[in-house]
Amino acid sequence: MQSLSSTSDPRIPSRDKCVTRYLLERYAQETPDKVFAIFEDGEEWTYSELASKVRSLAGGLASEGINRGDHVVVWMFDSKEAILTFMAINYIGAVFVPLNTAFKGGVLEHVLNVSDACHMVVHGQLIERLADIDVARIQHLIHVGASSAPQLLRQTNYADLADSQQVPPELEVPIEPWDTQSIIFTSGTTGPSKGVLSSYLHIFTNAGPETWHFVTGEDRFLINMPIFHIGGMGVIFVMLCRGGSIAMMNAFNTETFWPFVRQSQTTAFFLLGVMTTFLLKQPPTDNDKEHNVRVAFMVPLTETCTEFHERFGIDVYTIFNMTEISSPIVSEPNPVRRGTCGKKRNGVDVRLVDANDCEVPLGEIGEMVVRTDRPWGMNSGYYKNPEATAEAWRNGWFHTGDCFRQDEEGYFYFVDRMKDAMRRRGENISSFEVEAEVVAFAAVREAAAFAVPSDLGEDDVMIAVAPVEGYDIDHRELMMFLGERMPYFMVPRYIRVLSELPKTPSSKVMKHILRNEGVTVDTWDREAHNISFKREKLS
Repeated sequence: MQSLSSTSDPRIPSRDKCVTRYLLERYAQETPDKVFAIFEDGEEWTYSELASKVRSLAGGLASEGINRGDHVVVWMFDSKEAILTFMAINYIGAVFVPLNTAFKGGVLEHVLNVSDACHMVVHGQLIERLADIDVARIQHLIHVGASSAPQLLRQTNYADLADSQQVPPELEVPIEPWDTQSIIFTSGTTGPSKGVLSSYLHIFTNAGPETWHFVTGEDRFLINMPIFHIGGMGVIFVMLCRGGSIAMMNAFNTETFWPFVRQSQTTAFFLLGVMTTFLLKQPPTDNDKEHNVRVAFMVPLTETCTEFHERFGIDVYTIFNMTEISSPIVSEPNPVRRGTCGKKRNGVDVRLVDANDCEVPLGEIGEMVVRTDRPWGMNSGYYKNPEATAEAWRNGWFHTGDCFRQDEEGYFYFVDRMKDAMRRRGENISSFEVEAEVVAFAAVREAAAFAVPSDLGEDDVMIAVAPVEGYDIDHRELMMFLGERMPYFMVPRYIRVLSELPKTPSSKVMKHILRNEGVTVDTWDREAHNISFKREKLS
């Protein structure tokens, strides 16, 4: 039997601790009857059943000409089939390339072209979007459900492959921890989406035992984010690495969230953006603490952390992370420092730098740059984009594009995306901090703050807001609320109410669209209503 150790370097775990194929076989032998996954329809998979299903699908994929190293596009909704597909692709040493299910038109053309994939596993509901675009090298569709695929493409039914019971091919050489596991596309908020190259070691380090030390193999992690997102696929993978388990929701839904959490005996979950707001704005009940949840991740951390902890009895953590990096900043439970992301974890170096990569003085704002002690512990670059790779990795550090400040105790505070910073009346303003105050208003579901040109030079602050369902937003009431909570120079001049904010397919607000539209005819201007906020003067 081949040794599972790839190297004598102690920073590199053995293959059966971080490579999908060997992880599956290890836990199928060690804990065959332990439940790995629970689904909303009540179905459960043990580790033995999971390994059997993955082997069968891997054999089927190989029989269709998918080989080690091939890029395989996966365009699917969160589902049992999606989990098996990503693991089966990795089982034969191929590269998992998930696409956002909201992609269409030119965006879809772009990512298909970049992917270099010939094979595509796709849900039948999405196939019609391929009809009017250039599908690049795609020649073969493996469809889940009914297909309306263009007749020029070879088609195979997913179910036939999943039930094939074919034996996956033996590997001539082992799959190594540094081999490419996936290519995950970024949102492309200001330009075309980039494909992030991730090794098995990168995904392992992203939330491994030394990174998220407070999540163990005894936990059951709720998957409530899409599998094409690092917060979906990545969490599934790291629970596999721990020998833990998952509970999968088809999508985050406020009404079904707690019932499924209780039914599935979930012990950990992730709350991204407005998810926390949605849950807290539900009426309190007598059974708010009747669940098994120990740990919740709240990103970003807001002032609701304490309220959430006290109401639901759950320890709240926060982190700073991106698809490209591996959770370099992690908090303690229930942090009391408002706006913090936590402190630097072990195994990473973090600096805050100016435009010339020179470190800024303590307390001043700089771009966060990161590197890890572990080889392959972060991204391997952007696929087919050497210019973006060189720009991001200049001087041997990965540049996050995010501005932070650090206090004397080592806590980091997110200030803004570098491109979203605002300056008004000689003061730098964080759009993140403005948005945090705006969403504290009961009627606001989500908000985006951005700069528009001022007649006086520099910037005026504008916010676009979307209301909580069933609420109306009163402009004056919101403005007075903000005036009580913000420094005078941060209080927005303009408010625009929209039913929904424009978003990327991965649900990030596209501020460049709002910024380009600027002050529209439906924008409310507080100065036109004689509302002003001034610096308090010494009397």
